[in-house]
Amino acid sequence: MRTQETLSGGEWVTSGDWIDVLDPADLRTPVARVPALPAEDVTRAFDHAERGFAVWKRTSPFERARILTDAARLIRERAREISADVTAENGKTLAEATGETLKAADFLEYYAGCARQGYGTLLHDVRPHHRTHTQREPIGVILVISPWNDPLITPARKLAPLLAAGNAAVFKPATETPLAGLHLARALHDAGLPAGVLNVVTGRTASIEEALLDDPRIAGLTFTGSNAVGNRIRRRLADRNVRFQGELGGKNASVVLADADLPAAARAVAAAAFGQAGQRCTATSRVIVDRPVYEEFTRLLLGEVAALKGGPGTDPATTLGPLSSPKQRDGVLAAVTRAVEQGATVLTGGRADTEGERAHGCHVLPTVLADVTPESALWREEVFGPVLALRAVDGFDAAVEAVNDSAFGLAAAVFTRDLARAHRFADAAECGQVAVNTTTTGWDVHLPFGGFRDSGTAYKEQGEEVLRFSTRVKTVAINLGAPERAHG
Repeated sequence: MRTQETLSGGEWVTSGDWIDVLDPADLRTPVARVPALPAEDVTRAFDHAERGFAVWKRTSPFERARILTDAARLIRERAREISADVTAENGKTLAEATGETLKAADFLEYYAGCARQGYGTLLHDVRPHHRTHTQREPIGVILVISPWNDPLITPARKLAPLLAAGNAAVFKPATETPLAGLHLARALHDAGLPAGVLNVVTGRTASIEEALLDDPRIAGLTFTGSNAVGNRIRRRLADRNVRFQGELGGKNASVVLADADLPAAARAVAAAAFGQAGQRCTATSRVIVDRPVYEEFTRLLLGEVAALKGGPGTDPATTLGPLSSPKQRDGVLAAVTRAVEQGATVLTGGRADTEGERAHGCHVLPTVLADVTPESALWREEVFGPVLALRAVDGFDAAVEAVNDSAFGLAAAVFTRDLARAHRFADAAECGQVAVNTTTTGWDVHLPFGGFRDSGTAYKEQGEEVLRFSTRVKTVAINLGAPERAHG
């Protein structure tokens, strides 16, 4: 079993205790182990970050850009090794893991470009002979807490912009999937990131939570994960001047109208629902179908689902990998059981996949349910697995009402040939991301990303919008003095 150190203060360090990293495709043998840092090492990471920030904020933005660009190059050069670890610890297919690895490099390159751009605005001043401008500055040490479902791309999405802006970071990867984040840290370290600018805390959250969340040097905290944990963090920060960026839950809906290209819609919905075994914040989990085409669409969708092949992510033939852990698998199956008890009908799947070697992993068959009412838990609550609920409605207005009848507001899609309806849907859908004739998933690095309602906070991720979270605005007015009168 491989032993992996963690990065703190520019050094690769270990501790006396260890955490085993398991392969969800086969839980019998750990694939690696990482340090379970104690609370005092967490505090030491903040010490390093404080000193690193003092150096990094004065570092030329062109040097920051060079380091981010070089780190992106290293990730691409190491893509095979990194992708293998993403698959080993998370379970997603090698194709999905490779896509995630290359997208992480894209984030570093994009924000390297942003680091080189302007950082303020020249403003008019009502006072004569005054020149006034704004300038953006880094806010300080930012705590980054990332989830297990996208263990490389999410920390890259968070770290790249805050580093480009001149901040330092303490980064806590998910306990189940720390290897990918450590690859990202190694690429940045090897590219020349100064000591202390990035520090990685691997450990059991329960034993280090106080040291992690209560350090007075935290200027901002960016978190991706469940609403329960995100809201608990938000309450913990409420009486402190700490910025909080949260990318939380979703219950994303795709609408299939009667005039849609039904085969294309079925392919897109299946991809959005079952890619990464449904473990995406933007995965489609509700499908709202115009009643005249409900039966035909359902037939086409079930055909797409039947073509999926479950198995380990290392098998090139696999198109549906395991869920990330036994806890996640059991939670998804419990949600399906509860839905059936509330009247839903399982059209396909609905149970664990224990065929052959898959009996040793966390595999769940792709599941489609009908007769799911708006009142049922499956329609309301995030499942985060390969589970799709179908519902028929009568017409466009009823479809939009069904989309918006949710506490969440992350992503939605509509499938239609009517351009006017597409625009009406984009205006009416109460969510942060709207897709027309394509999947709810797959938003690129330069596109602002984030949800409304309970799906997140006001600070967006990605694009230039994210820089609002990790920078503060200073306004500067300079009295130039009256110009000397020319003598003729």
